[in-house]
Amino acid sequence: MATLAVDAGRAVSLADLVDELWGATPPDNVLNALQAHAARARKVINERACPERAGGILRSVLGGYLLEIDPQCVDGNRFLRLVSQGASVLPADPARAVELLEAGLRLWRGPALIDAGEGRRCRGAAALFEERRLTALEDLASALFLLGGEARAIAMLQQLVAQHPLRERFCELLMVGLYRVGRQGDALESYHLARKRLDEELGVQPGALLRRRHAEILAQDPVLKVPSTLRREPYPQADSSLLTA
Repeated sequence: MATLAVDAGRAVSLADLVDELWGATPPDNVLNALQAHAARARKVINERACPERAGGILRSVLGGYLLEIDPQCVDGNRFLRLVSQGASVLPADPARAVELLEAGLRLWRGPALIDAGEGRRCRGAAALFEERRLTALEDLASALFLLGGEARAIAMLQQLVAQHPLRERFCELLMVGLYRVGRQGDALESYHLARKRLDEELGVQPGALLRRRHAEILAQDPVLKVPSTLRREPYPQADSSLLTA
């Protein structure tokens, strides 16, 4: 079901479904096994999701199966659309950006596709969702700073830095936020902690942007107060095609 849902509205071939479910070790009579899976999935859909369209959502087509629904009925696609829209309006309308980003993030109920097995298509989609979730959190922090919500943004970023210590963008935003509220020492300490973690875990130095922010804070550069300092290039508008790109 997850494999069909990430391609909602498009047929998935039998070969792709077999590869997703069983990889290199398909069972004997694999087509019969696949038909049995489809029958069970169709029964669940008919009983729980959409009884008024009995048998009409999960359809067998020539050479595959199709989940015949609007892609925007899939929460993953709605999430991608909302956070892409939030990113696109962030520079001009941070309040609207917060609304859209928070609406998208509320769709999460835990790790994406955690119970969908280890197939390549679902794992790839899960990786995409997780990356966009982290980027949406970065954008949300930026929007909060632009709206004067420094306390909330800093608290959120401190938690995110602890959870994702190697993601430099979180540290960069936290450094800028701390500096903007007069906590220059804390901003510098955040940099030193990030540098230590990167060295200990990966054997690398912080990236160019993080090093530049460190230098700007040391110099008390006025650029740190400029709203565009928090900006990044937004992702393009998302639709279901991103799940299989």
